[in-house]
Amino acid sequence: MSSDVSYHNGPAFSRLDTNSPTEEEDGPPSSPTQGRSEYERIGGRAGSSFFQTLIHLLKGNIGTGLLGLPLAVKNAGLVMGPLSLLVMGIVAVHCMNQLVKCSHHLSAKLGKPFLDYGEVVEYGMENVSCLRRHSVWGRRLVNLFLIVTQLGFCCVYFVFLSDNIKQVVEAANGTTNDCHTNQTAVLVPSFDSRIYMLIFLPFMILLVFTRNLRYLAPFSVIANVVMCVSLVLIYYYSASNIPYPIDLPSVGRAKDYPLFFGTAIFAFEGIGVVLPLENKMQKPQEFSKLLYLGMFIVTLLYISLGTIGYLCFGPHIGGSITLNLPDCWTYQVVKLLYSFGIYITYALQFYVPAEILIPHAVARVSGRWELVVDLGVRVALVALTCALAILIPELDLVISLVGSVSSSALALIFPPILQILTFHNEGLPWWVVLKNVVISLVGLTGFVAGTYVSINEIIVRNGSKH
Repeated sequence: MSSDVSYHNGPAFSRLDTNSPTEEEDGPPSSPTQGRSEYERIGGRAGSSFFQTLIHLLKGNIGTGLLGLPLAVKNAGLVMGPLSLLVMGIVAVHCMNQLVKCSHHLSAKLGKPFLDYGEVVEYGMENVSCLRRHSVWGRRLVNLFLIVTQLGFCCVYFVFLSDNIKQVVEAANGTTNDCHTNQTAVLVPSFDSRIYMLIFLPFMILLVFTRNLRYLAPFSVIANVVMCVSLVLIYYYSASNIPYPIDLPSVGRAKDYPLFFGTAIFAFEGIGVVLPLENKMQKPQEFSKLLYLGMFIVTLLYISLGTIGYLCFGPHIGGSITLNLPDCWTYQVVKLLYSFGIYITYALQFYVPAEILIPHAVARVSGRWELVVDLGVRVALVALTCALAILIPELDLVISLVGSVSSSALALIFPPILQILTFHNEGLPWWVVLKNVVISLVGLTGFVAGTYVSINEIIVRNGSKH
């Protein structure tokens, strides 16, 4: 068994419990540097540099959600969409910062060098006497949403891969070298997209059998490069082919706005990586500056591609902008390259639920069965994501549903509540409490409305097909 996998103890970084003799057990550190030294132990000189951490933060927020934003802008309107993305970006980075501050405060108070998202919520609930007995359920709830979110991303990847590869295959005979028009080739029907998902299934299973992500690092670097090149080409084509005059609605239909919310919050998918990245930095005191810089870049990318993509393709924009690219060899290669990047990224998204679920499963069996149970759980989880993708093979609706159900909870609902629980004895101003309540209520409204509209649209589309 690999020494890199510790079934019964979980990831090493989340189980450190060294008490610091310089910190009070029941209160915050007496100085900022005193608490900060606990964080420097984990990253230290061997930790990630500012630039490396920035790249990881960008990678954690840029995926398939970015490609679905032109459709999101269509659902909100040409003016309302970009403005809503800007507001959502500001709120998202504010909530990320709240999570980091709560983690700092509780870690210093407890003498722990690091807390993950679930532990921050658990110890935050222990700060409130009436919630103390049930605090463990806070950690379990966060872990549940993390599992749902990450497996939801994996479902989206199945649908994305099947849609894009299907389009490339069906247009292969008519693919040309002319990329100056958006004239698509005559498609030769092939298999249903669900068949493509089943074809990808064994390759996904083989991919997640790699239990140490270190072995995937070279492929991940390649995937990042080809995805960046693909995005540059997508930007270039979209910006070069905007039709004039522009006659698109400034504000979309009200009933479509929940679909925008689900897709947009799905795109801001990086809150789960915030604490691990901050913890692994060489100079974690610079993380706030890095967070604002990284999320400024991310929000700028989201607004620009969402707007330019909608301007270019108008009401015909697909669930992913890659599906609207012309069937010339250059952009067929773009689809293939981006699909390769998404394939490799599947393993990274799968790693989080695997690390949460597998230790509990293997803890129930003897040592000789640990590897069998480990691989069995991995196969079951990949098969589950494939089955769910087959049940809902609509890329835009899967993205909106996953974003509404789980991303809204992790990114908008939990962090403001967590700040109230963590600092309720520290004299929080009333306006901070009010602001946090408003953000959580907006997240909850998006959760309910987005989930309802997404499920209803899924039922309608399936009914129309049959």
